[in-house]
Amino acid sequence: MLDTRELGRRPGTQRTKSTSVEAPAGLGIDVLGVPEGSTVDLDLRLEAVMEGVLVTGTATAGLVGQCVRCLEPIEESISVDLQELFVYDDDRGAPHGDDEDDDVSRLEGDLLDLEPLLRDAVVLALPYQPLCRDDCPGLCVECGARLADDPEHRHDDPIDPRWAALGEVAVAQEVPVDRPQD
Repeated sequence: MLDTRELGRRPGTQRTKSTSVEAPAGLGIDVLGVPEGSTVDLDLRLEAVMEGVLVTGTATAGLVGQCVRCLEPIEESISVDLQELFVYDDDRGAPHGDDEDDDVSRLEGDLLDLEPLLRDAVVLALPYQPLCRDDCPGLCVECGARLADDPEHRHDDPIDPRWAALGEVAVAQEVPVDRPQD
C-alpha cells in the first residue's frame, strides 16, 4: 500500500518513489516465480490526474524455478513495466454502478494497493515454459539422463516384443566354436 496524500488531489502534481517491498505469495507460475518474502524493487512515478492517481514505473525482482525440459534450477531476474490508473473512490461505501467498473483499480481512501498490478505484470511477463537455455535438449525419455551433460547418450534400438522370444532362442542355441590355433 502506498500513501498518495502528499499529491493532494491536485491534477499535475507528481512524486517519484523508489522503494523495496516483500514479494507476496503466489507471484509467478508453477515452475517459475518470485519467492515469497524476497525483495521486489519498485521505481515509481505517482501523478495526480482528474480521475485519480496514475502510477507508472518498473518493478525488478529475482526469479527462482526450474527448466521444464531438464528440471535444472533457474535463477534469473525480471524487470517489468507498470502502468495503472487508480480512480478516486468518492462514492464511499456505495455500490459501484456498471459492470465495466469492476475492472477499474480504485484508491482506498488515500492508499493504493500495488499487489494486483504487480501480480498481473510479473505473471504476464513470465515465459510459458521456462528453459535453462534456449537449446536445452532435456532428459532421455528412457532413463531420465540429462542430455546436456552427455550429448553422446544413446540406447540400443528396442526389440519389437513380438520378436523378443525368437532372439532368446537364438542366444540359447549358440554353441562356442573352437578354432584351430595357427
